[in-house]
Amino acid sequence: MRIAVFSTQSYDREHLGSANAAHGHDLAYLEPRLTIETAVLADGFPAVCCFVNDDLGAAVLIRLARGGVRLIALRCAGFNHVDLVAAGELGLRVARVPQYSPDAIAEHTIGMILTLNRKLHRAYARVRDGNFSLEGLEGFELRGRTAGVVGTGAIGSAVARILRGFGCNVLATDLRQDPGLVSVGVQYAEFDQLLADSDIITLHCPLTDASRHMIGVEAVARMKRGVMLINTSRGALVDTRAVIDGLKSGRIGYLGIDVYEEEENLFFRDLSTGVIRDDVFARLLTFPNVLVTAHQGFFTHNALARIASTTLSNVTAFERGGTLDNEVVAASG
Repeated sequence: MRIAVFSTQSYDREHLGSANAAHGHDLAYLEPRLTIETAVLADGFPAVCCFVNDDLGAAVLIRLARGGVRLIALRCAGFNHVDLVAAGELGLRVARVPQYSPDAIAEHTIGMILTLNRKLHRAYARVRDGNFSLEGLEGFELRGRTAGVVGTGAIGSAVARILRGFGCNVLATDLRQDPGLVSVGVQYAEFDQLLADSDIITLHCPLTDASRHMIGVEAVARMKRGVMLINTSRGALVDTRAVIDGLKSGRIGYLGIDVYEEEENLFFRDLSTGVIRDDVFARLLTFPNVLVTAHQGFFTHNALARIASTTLSNVTAFERGGTLDNEVVAASG
């Protein structure tokens, strides 16, 4: 099947190319992000392969369907950027990669916690400049601290287990409790209690209408003074302006984000020779206690290989008319 692959980077070509040896699809790699302006590039292709920051709103889906697209093959787990109602009305099928490597994102989360706590990023820069002073680099020991994990799916569960290995007291909140986590000492609590009691809060839940800006003005006000907040899930879980106010007041003592609400205009591109026009994001970068990575949590060889394999398997299943196990559809009712 001919597939228009949007938002292509060199690593996409490498891993999709390797995985395609078992499928034999015709892959057309396109560097631009999918938008209403670039949707014309998919004309004549029965399938498009898209990533997290591609625009799959109703207007784009209408344009894709008009050009002959019948399948949206997501090479990511999240699908909040897809208008599933519009897709259903247009007869477009949507398939995703539900789990490719929870450990990759969990380990990146822990890396951010350790980096912020022990100020490794600042220490590295100092030593490179010949500054061997330890002033301002004091951290704390994780053992005995309380860490709050919001969402205990595959990624949150992995994070909770690693934090227990460090000797942290782990609180968790989710709609459903994981008996396996309870058996290793994780305690489930209401969201408000987790906010109030945690020294570290890390987000691992999906983005829905209910969870959008769950970390806002009220949530920040309930947190311990000096709390560490980590988000490696979805950018819009956090109201960035509210978090900036929390940083300014000292309520938030450390912030680590691998995702950002308006990241589609920033991440996965080299903007080092230009000016960042997002004033909110630019303000974040002025704080010495903020660590930002550009949606890097998933980025391991293992994960990329699994993403490519599952993505192309989804296309093959669609082409053969078989069951599309990883299909996502709009919720009924």
